[in-house]
Amino acid sequence: MASSLSLSPLSSTHYISSTKLLNLRTPNLLNLRTLSSKHSLTVNSLTLTQDDLKKLAADKAVDYVKSGMVLGLGTGSTAAFVVAKLGALIASGELTDIIGIPTSKRTEEQARSLGIPLSILDDNPRLDLAIDGADEVDPNLDLVKGRGGALLREKMVEAASEKFVVVVDDTKLVTGLGGSGLAMPVEVVQFCWKYNLIRLRELFKEEGVDAKLRIDENGKPYVTDNSNFIVDLYFKTPIKDGFGAGKEISNLEGVVEHGLFLNMATSVIIAAKDGVQVKDK
Repeated sequence: MASSLSLSPLSSTHYISSTKLLNLRTPNLLNLRTLSSKHSLTVNSLTLTQDDLKKLAADKAVDYVKSGMVLGLGTGSTAAFVVAKLGALIASGELTDIIGIPTSKRTEEQARSLGIPLSILDDNPRLDLAIDGADEVDPNLDLVKGRGGALLREKMVEAASEKFVVVVDDTKLVTGLGGSGLAMPVEVVQFCWKYNLIRLRELFKEEGVDAKLRIDENGKPYVTDNSNFIVDLYFKTPIKDGFGAGKEISNLEGVVEHGLFLNMATSVIIAAKDGVQVKDK
């Protein structure tokens, strides 16, 4: 049994576990708010790097922030640009009375270094706004998140927010979740992780999904801020029923959280070389 298990690099996706097969070929009808508006901002078509695009999206997202807000601070390379911009606006006095709720230890460290006042969900259970990046965005504005390893805290904070603004560049757009072929993470407890890895693989056996334990740069299992492991799932074709898949994953004992963020984003800001577009639900 052990010889059939494999390890994945840090950027890979999580495993989904189950003792029964899940038929994902017939999608459920989704109860989604209609996309009500599309706004665009044209940018000078110079040679823009991916980081330039992320920064453009991050700057646009900060426009949603008002003084006195309690903010969810995301994790990842795009979210780091948001936190940096917030720190500059607080330092200049343009934003006041801001409280940040970080979604990871590294975001907490960055925010503290910039003088952003911080708190926790226990003391601020309702947030005005959360801003974060995403690994995949589909046409319904559903997301895959968690390749940075912070999916549990991200989902807790963002679910507690009145508005959730997602910032991405156009390389994150997919026709269906899992469609990038990159990792869809599942956070699992360390206890009997191989057992859950096998169950996650079996759950999507008909789809030919590969499941791997995420490893860190030292070749050891990647450990989340919550002292759990991550199993990364690699889909060959997009997930047809995200809600059904998420439910089956969550039903497995030992699964802590999965990287499907469904019907959560209220706006997605997309930066491309020809401009910045905002899609709202």
